[in-house]
Amino acid sequence: MSFIPKAYRGKTAAILGLGKSGLAVARLLQGKGFKVLVSDKRPRKDVKAALGRLAARVHYEGGGHSAHLRKAAFAVKSPGLPSGAPILAELREAHVPVFSELETALAFCATSDIIAITGTNGKTTTTALCAEIFRAGLPRGRRALMAGNIGTPVSEAVQQAKGKDALVLEVSSYQLEDSRSFHPRAAALLNITTDHVDHHGSMQAYIEAKVKVFNEQREDDFCVFNAEDPLVRKLSRRCHCRRLYFGGKGAYSHAWVEGGKIKVRLPGEKPAAFVPPSLPGAHNLENAMAAVLLGLGWGLKPMAIQKALKSFRGVPHRLEEAGTVRGIRCVNDSKATNVDSTMVALKTFSQKSVLLILGGLHKGSPYNPLQSLIGSVVKGILTIGSAAAKVEDDLSGLAPIFPCGDLKTAFATALDIGAPGDVLLLSPACASFDQFRDFEDRGDQFKALVKAAR
Repeated sequence: MSFIPKAYRGKTAAILGLGKSGLAVARLLQGKGFKVLVSDKRPRKDVKAALGRLAARVHYEGGGHSAHLRKAAFAVKSPGLPSGAPILAELREAHVPVFSELETALAFCATSDIIAITGTNGKTTTTALCAEIFRAGLPRGRRALMAGNIGTPVSEAVQQAKGKDALVLEVSSYQLEDSRSFHPRAAALLNITTDHVDHHGSMQAYIEAKVKVFNEQREDDFCVFNAEDPLVRKLSRRCHCRRLYFGGKGAYSHAWVEGGKIKVRLPGEKPAAFVPPSLPGAHNLENAMAAVLLGLGWGLKPMAIQKALKSFRGVPHRLEEAGTVRGIRCVNDSKATNVDSTMVALKTFSQKSVLLILGGLHKGSPYNPLQSLIGSVVKGILTIGSAAAKVEDDLSGLAPIFPCGDLKTAFATALDIGAPGDVLLLSPACASFDQFRDFEDRGDQFKALVKAAR
């Protein structure tokens, strides 16, 4: 059952959780004539403060979820609320349908030109690059809007989108798991590795959330897959629309890297070659291949795609150069919220010169996969956050470990033990919510420390 606005027009919508997406969907529904009840675990005064002027136009409650929610016509779930939360069971028992912010927002979207990108790693960079490609390649008068997990909530973007615009979305497993009818015209599944098992309950549940990016696609749509990821390649067989593959070279590949360029060969089209963006790491070549295939698959001109590739400079918090302090190069990779992301970051270094800040909120995965890379490129580990003890247990003996507790102490310690030519890398392999609002806040605080010390 998908969200159909006319079926609920004028009735009460319960918003579960007042994060960025919850606030945006509350604004959207209130503006569309719905009665809105916002429910959050924070104290009521904090909920009121977060709502701002909207507090005068909606009902709200704090300190947890009350029985009032059972009287709502439908509910919209915050992506961060676990599917096993008791309130969801109560709503199901009361026959209150629960929808995702993603599909609720898209029910009000004027355009059906949706491009959706998901994967464990690389989706933010790929989404940002894809948006640049579409901005460069769409005809005059048509815009490419970027939204979703990348920062701007979908509920906010749909209020700006017009009928001829394209909506480029980064979609997370949290957003996808609750969606029943999500239908992008173009999609990409970049990779799947262990992540968010603490939220989804199992790796299989995480996988099933990811495949929802293409489950509702039709024959005239298309989806881009990573040919070198065995699990992604296997899952692609479940896709019933046109399939395009990147990576490697062979029967599966429509895009690959050769001679420093991205080579593309689409069925029935002339071969093409592109100079990729100047971004570090093999993973960014994969991101670029996916974005190029999304553009070409849509029908955008190669010249416009190359223009976007040339001008793209990456996104904040992804191997972002933060500055140099006392000869130590500081790199902000705060978006590395899982072990695989940190592995990708470490692979961009070749000398044993990395002072690595690890830790934060543990997500259920071991840190042992980092062992070989730490042994070859890391000269010191600085631990922070609630996962510090687990990090030390898994990685002891590979490099000196300095328990620091918080980011400020880790930064100061790095300056004390580091030497000119070293790299201070914030690539925590953990979520940020134990000490920060989000990974952006963590990265911004790191950059502020660097700036103050220069």
